[in-house]
Amino acid sequence: MPSLDLAQWAVVIFSLILVGVAKTGVSGTGTVAVALFALVLPTKSSTGMLLPLLLVGDVVAVVSYRRHADWPKLLRLFPWLAVGVVAGAVVVRWVDDTQMRRIIGAILLAFIAIHFWNRRRGPEASLGHNRTAAALAGILAGFATMTANAAGPIMAVYFLATGLPMLGFLGTSAWLFLLLNAFKVPFSVALGLITPATLAFAAATAPAVLVGAAAGRAIIRRIDRTWFERVTLALTFLAAVRLMF
Repeated sequence: MPSLDLAQWAVVIFSLILVGVAKTGVSGTGTVAVALFALVLPTKSSTGMLLPLLLVGDVVAVVSYRRHADWPKLLRLFPWLAVGVVAGAVVVRWVDDTQMRRIIGAILLAFIAIHFWNRRRGPEASLGHNRTAAALAGILAGFATMTANAAGPIMAVYFLATGLPMLGFLGTSAWLFLLLNAFKVPFSVALGLITPATLAFAAATAPAVLVGAAAGRAIIRRIDRTWFERVTLALTFLAAVRLMF
């Protein structure tokens, strides 16, 4: 278990609640959770500590939305996601903790830019049905999830661009991240990111993810999405800048 003070534990628990909310409600909160985790814990260690907890949230999300997945989209994406994961594993093997923080920060800033770029294009110019776009999104998301557990924003932008309805978005995302995060486990073990200590940490803190998942299901149909999106993007930007500098 990591040695943290009370304030740091508060940040960790808040981050894990956000993970749960991201899995069953508002996906953008997951980006904030990744950034906060990397600020409080050693950056490389944070990715290994977070992965088992993400899997807890993935299982809850699949149980909640399992009937709404778009399997053709998943099957088209997964080979490219696997390529990105392998590339990310190579990078993690050779970078140090400071470089890792900057990579995570840069990825988060790139996600914000992609988000605004996609919104400015409008639905008539969407790349959601373009095979090249699917390949690029898959590779980037695979790389981002292996290096920073941060594929959520890329997949959110891609799935929104394909025109998935809300339940289709949630169901497809749930299955994708369960499969993707399970695929990452052997790489994370081989890189020393998942250890008995990280599993003990996950067992102790998993209830916070479950609380967040319950909250996500409760608020998904009620929340002001525009307001929440703005707050999420602002917090992500501040955390990304902090990680880089």
